[in-house]
Amino acid sequence: MGPTSSRFVGAKIMKILQCAIMRDFFLHLNSIISTIMTHLRHKKWEHNTPSNSRATTLKESFHNKVMMPQLFFGYMDFAIGIVLLPLCDCIRTKDLKPNNMKKTFTTLFGASGTIFTKALCVVAMLISFHSASAQEENSDIFKLAVEARFDYLNQALAGDVDAASSGFKVRYFNLRMDGQITPHFSYSWRQRFNRGNSLSDFAENTDWLTLTYKPTESWAISAGKQVVMIGGFEYDRAPIDLYFCSEYWNNVACYQIGASVAFTTRDKNDTILFQVCQSPYQKAAPNLIQNDNGSWVPRHNLLAYNLYWTTTEDWYTGLHSLNLVEYQRGKYDFYIVLGNQFKFGDATIQIDLMDRCTDIEDFDNFSIMGEVAYLFGDCVNLFAKATYDTASEDYAPGLYIQPGTSICRVGGGVEYYPLGRRGSRDVRLHAAYAYNFGDNTNPAGTALNKGSYLTVGLTWRIDIMSAARKIIQKASNK
Repeated sequence: MGPTSSRFVGAKIMKILQCAIMRDFFLHLNSIISTIMTHLRHKKWEHNTPSNSRATTLKESFHNKVMMPQLFFGYMDFAIGIVLLPLCDCIRTKDLKPNNMKKTFTTLFGASGTIFTKALCVVAMLISFHSASAQEENSDIFKLAVEARFDYLNQALAGDVDAASSGFKVRYFNLRMDGQITPHFSYSWRQRFNRGNSLSDFAENTDWLTLTYKPTESWAISAGKQVVMIGGFEYDRAPIDLYFCSEYWNNVACYQIGASVAFTTRDKNDTILFQVCQSPYQKAAPNLIQNDNGSWVPRHNLLAYNLYWTTTEDWYTGLHSLNLVEYQRGKYDFYIVLGNQFKFGDATIQIDLMDRCTDIEDFDNFSIMGEVAYLFGDCVNLFAKATYDTASEDYAPGLYIQPGTSICRVGGGVEYYPLGRRGSRDVRLHAAYAYNFGDNTNPAGTALNKGSYLTVGLTWRIDIMSAARKIIQKASNK
């Protein structure tokens, strides 16, 4: 091991030590705050308690055998952490080659590097400070959840297994934060961590980051990175809850920066939304140009205009949209999407119809997605699904479905919820299989003729704030 590598490994050890110490500090601080807040809620802190008694009780709590060590070690952790921060940065950056740094970071933390580490540190601090007040009745300002899905995949084409796409995979690892800042303002953020998260990729892997203002119960105005509002149930469902999808779904860039305004009826059964956002075709082939470095970059800033309507009745739910999506400056792909869901007891039927046209006289470009599911005993869900995507020879090339494509995908699967009888869907086991037939003129497409797809895996979700409240509640009851 050379001197450069030695310095870098030394810096990494210092960095890990620093993170551990900072984490320990926040745990100590959290315990201190929790103890204070427990006293604040205690009967002796009622308004009929004299103020001098409150002061005496608080003073005693800081000098008991539990609080003093926590306070002392908490401040010590913080001081050591502050000292280590510039020290480890100095060691890390001195005489280091960028390639060696990148390689070592990838080995230790994966492609995410420092961005992933900093994000986790921020989340850890938020958890620590929030858990101190987790027993408060109003905890809507900060809700934190983690969800993940792990699959064993077997993908093959004409019987030949694709080794690169098969094997054990972390398909999804998402962090989600939501909160109600004031009665009128709320926010929502979902971040993916199962992909590379360099500085440029971090924002790209942010599914959404929105701020919403509700002046009344009926009106809502949102801005930020949002879901492009296109109708249909396959499109609407979270990717972590889908196993195989249409060719259109696998190609659409469904998260873009934009703004929207929505109106909801008083009975909450209907919502009409209008959205203006960056076009999903912003980085599609028709809008790309090669720069001097040989990279392909967008030629123009393109926009999409989306009118969305969701309606709900006892047994029917509709997700419909009209979309005007710019794919070249002044040229548009027009969508008409009808998403339909029918529920009859434990049976659910979903049928999506999507028509796309770049020429007002060409209506031969469409997708159909359908799924039938039945839930047995709140634990076992059986489903069958089929999708069909087609585009005429006159359809604009370079969009999500290539001209001349006519591809069908059929399959089915089973989901098992171990906690289903308790009303929980937080843990799920699944197995699903799909087969493709037809012609896909895009050789890089996901649904190719004679292609097969098998997945077996586990999905879990955890509400971290709810778990923290339960842990603190149990600790306070002892």
